[in-house]
Amino acid sequence: MEQAFWVQRPGEGALRPVTLPDPGPDDVLVRTLCSGVSRGTETLVFHGGVPASQHDVMRAPFQEGDFPGPVKYGYLNVGVVERGPAALEGRTVFCLYPHQTAYVVPASAVTPVPDGVPPGRAILAGTVETAVNAVWDARPRLGDRIAVIGAGMVGCSVAKVLQGFPATRVQLIDVDPAKADVAEALGVDFATPEAALGDCDLVVHASASEAGLARALELLAPEGEVVELSWYGDRKVTVPLGENFHSRRLVIRSSQVGTVARPDRTYAQRLGVALDLLADPAFEALVSGECTFEDLPSVLPRLAGNELSALCLRVMYQPH
Repeated sequence: MEQAFWVQRPGEGALRPVTLPDPGPDDVLVRTLCSGVSRGTETLVFHGGVPASQHDVMRAPFQEGDFPGPVKYGYLNVGVVERGPAALEGRTVFCLYPHQTAYVVPASAVTPVPDGVPPGRAILAGTVETAVNAVWDARPRLGDRIAVIGAGMVGCSVAKVLQGFPATRVQLIDVDPAKADVAEALGVDFATPEAALGDCDLVVHASASEAGLARALELLAPEGEVVELSWYGDRKVTVPLGENFHSRRLVIRSSQVGTVARPDRTYAQRLGVALDLLADPAFEALVSGECTFEDLPSVLPRLAGNELSALCLRVMYQPH
């Protein structure tokens, strides 16, 4: 009997038994190797913080149940195809599937992991895909002065992707000075909000805080732009649009992974770009915690309560 992790009610998780359907000719049966907890979104779900107006928008591709619970939620899963089309059997694949020991999905829902990307790093594909979309939305230019505010999973991924643009100045900003170690591992400059470099052409905001958004606007040069990546759940946020916001002709625009930011690319192509980027071992710095699948119900409350500081919690599954 297979098992899946469910949020029973806000603040409480449990493992539930699962009976898998027989895979059809166009399906795959995947045995999970590891999955990832996307801290920002999944702790919001765990706390029951998804507003009613966003219940449909926030649904994961293979979610079961409804917010606030019981709900089976998650979207960073890597496993091995045990049954399916010949081209996929035995392949390691990424899928936007929740935390579950094995599952059956259409073959079109899985993406083969490149040979140069280990399974334990490939769980980051969904997060790096968000970063790819944000960079497409941001449209950085040669020589731009860029800040990324918020050194969580998404912010770190965005900073790493932007760091590769020629002649750009990229600085990762966070209130926690300890995040300097992660920035160093990623090869990105780091600063606290007070010490951050200003006169930025572009600021990507991913701290999910009012203070972070206000600082993003302060750091902009005239005609500069903030790309807002934060998800605030059911919190109301005050944006400082007075003072010199208008006279400096500043811009705030949203970026959300639910839509591909380039009309000439598909969802599959965007995910493929993310998996290719994960060949860089520097991304390992984003996986800073690990537990077994069996321990997930007791570990996730600690992560949601900030007792654990992992950027991405990697969940390991027992071999079948």
